[in-house]
Amino acid sequence: MTAPLESWKVLPHGQLAAVDSNLWTVTGTIHMPVGEFERRMSVARLADGGLVVYSAIALDEAQMARLDGLGRMAWLVVPGDDHRFDAKPWLQRYPTMHVAAPAGARAKALEVVPVESTAPDFGDADVRWVTVPGTREHEAALLVHGAKGTTLVVNDLIANLRHERGFTGWMLRLMGFAGDEPNIPGVRRLAMVK
Repeated sequence: MTAPLESWKVLPHGQLAAVDSNLWTVTGTIHMPVGEFERRMSVARLADGGLVVYSAIALDEAQMARLDGLGRMAWLVVPGDDHRFDAKPWLQRYPTMHVAAPAGARAKALEVVPVESTAPDFGDADVRWVTVPGTREHEAALLVHGAKGTTLVVNDLIANLRHERGFTGWMLRLMGFAGDEPNIPGVRRLAMVK
């Protein structure tokens, strides 16, 4: 796994895209020892205008300006053990953000940021924290109700890499991280699911 960052570092990423009236997402890539991997940040807006940033990614200034225009940074969610790469720089940039991580991932998150809650109440019935049952409390998800319906935002439990090619793609397909449809990779099933 790549070591968490100490300062803001923008890696390749796309444009912030609306999923629903109160939910946005952006994908980026991160270099790992065996290749380039896709990663995703999701942002939910609360009724009070606060934003819940799930699995933070450092974006370029143009995309950060768009994000800042959506509301105030309220919550930083470290959704699992391995998704703390950009957490410290985000908290440095927005020091008033509250930080949440699932109970099973709290120790790993504490290595880079203080964790205020392992079961936050965002004060909005349309944006709910869920510690995914059966994951030994290592996986946090968000349930976001918007104008188009309900979106479940998950972290590592469900893999959905569809366009991986070459040796890395072959390995990812073999391990269950890539394929034609979302699935729970065997490695994650063994490591996380009880």
